[in-house]
Amino acid sequence: MKKWIAIVILIIIALIAYNYIYQDHRDIGNEEAEFVFKASNFSAEFSINPKASESKYLNKTIEVDGTVTDSDKNSITLNNSIFCQFNTPLDNIERDKNIKIKGRVIGYDDLLNEIKLDQCIIIN
Repeated sequence: MKKWIAIVILIIIALIAYNYIYQDHRDIGNEEAEFVFKASNFSAEFSINPKASESKYLNKTIEVDGTVTDSDKNSITLNNSIFCQFNTPLDNIERDKNIKIKGRVIGYDDLLNEIKLDQCIIIN
């Protein structure tokens, strides 16, 4: 009897572990943004207290509005301080253009003083 209880418990634990490990990926495009910022305000908050800001926004979906200062095939930088990585290649994004982006905050790079976003999409 104890043997069967142990087997059932192991099966339940295995199912829970499997479901935890193989969760569905988030679809940032369909998620509602938890925070909406101007790029300058968002980067200013990180420059004041990077550790507290990172813990507050880490893994959160945000919308940020800023000016494109750098771009390549899969990423753009807003206001020289917010690095936005896209899952799909971008068409030509003009520098000095104001743009609104939604993405997930993945961290703050102390060395480059950049906030990192991934799974970004362009809203306008």
